[in-house]
Amino acid sequence: MDNTGKSLWQSIRGKLARMAHQRQLLQSIRHLHGPTEAYAGPEDVTVVVVVKNGLFYLEEFFRHYRELGIRHYVFLDNGSTDGTIDRIRQEPGAVILQSSLPTAKFENDFRRYTAKRYCQNRWCLYADIDELFEFEGQQDIGLPGLLRYMTENGYNALMAQMLDLFSTRSLRDEATTPFDQVIKTYQHYDLEKIERVPYHQSNHPLTQGLNYYLQHNQVPNEQLEFLFGGIRNKMFSELCCLTKHPLIFLDPKVEPGLHPHFSAHLRVADFSALLRHYKFCDNPIQRDRDSVTGGVLSHGEDKLRMSVVQQNANLSLYTPQSLTFTGIQALYDQGFLVNSPRYSAFVAEQAKQA
Repeated sequence: MDNTGKSLWQSIRGKLARMAHQRQLLQSIRHLHGPTEAYAGPEDVTVVVVVKNGLFYLEEFFRHYRELGIRHYVFLDNGSTDGTIDRIRQEPGAVILQSSLPTAKFENDFRRYTAKRYCQNRWCLYADIDELFEFEGQQDIGLPGLLRYMTENGYNALMAQMLDLFSTRSLRDEATTPFDQVIKTYQHYDLEKIERVPYHQSNHPLTQGLNYYLQHNQVPNEQLEFLFGGIRNKMFSELCCLTKHPLIFLDPKVEPGLHPHFSAHLRVADFSALLRHYKFCDNPIQRDRDSVTGGVLSHGEDKLRMSVVQQNANLSLYTPQSLTFTGIQALYDQGFLVNSPRYSAFVAEQAKQA
């Protein structure tokens, strides 16, 4: 067989494999609770969450997003056994889908399927169960004001950076701290060991695998960059991606959930928002141990953390270089988030009119 024939055969095999993968996904999805199709209004936001055993977070998760004014939640459960499903059933406006397929192989499919089913021509906010979304003007203009700014300026996506928060105590000492207390005591972060990559620098080792998603996205502010690492790089040599596009409007051209952090064909807003990230609570040492044993994740970051913890059972993330969280303005000043004078002026003007 010549090279042309081999290339054609490889293309056919790839297409058949993708079709089989999609068929396996669709056959696995079960609808457990709530509406079976899109039910939010065109100006509402639907929170989309892939979750497994998230009961620890749910009460404060709902409290936070309810305070933002969000009334619609779609969860794709991946086999919870801790009461997660029963708690979600109690929440008005919630949907539960379920699949037992492995997250390591189907995580992107879960996100993409859920968003397409429930958020076409609507706003979708991707959120992990341990993330709390925040933005400038939250108290002054709220989520409706943010969406109005984005719509008026032709944006269909908002970038956010994950800020890993921690306390002064060791991970072991915090293992059983309830999440409502975690939010009060995890008031520290670290901006050392952050790697920065320009948005469209496709040849950088940290972003070259993301070129497909990024090349189709429009970014109006060159200060918007991809960030990697932070405290997880400092402590565990873990160059995790901190950058996400959590808030997107699914117009017909958008391809959602192609990556756990990114979608394609986006017109990204000119400032960045915040995801307060509470990864280091709810017994993270045991969670990583279970993840390594079960092969839940494919990126290997859990193994990096376990190797360090095994050498230091009383590891604390707090160091003399740790900073105290005071809000978004400080993160603008420190260069972790990017502000937009135009958006700030919009917030001030809208707040005057309120």
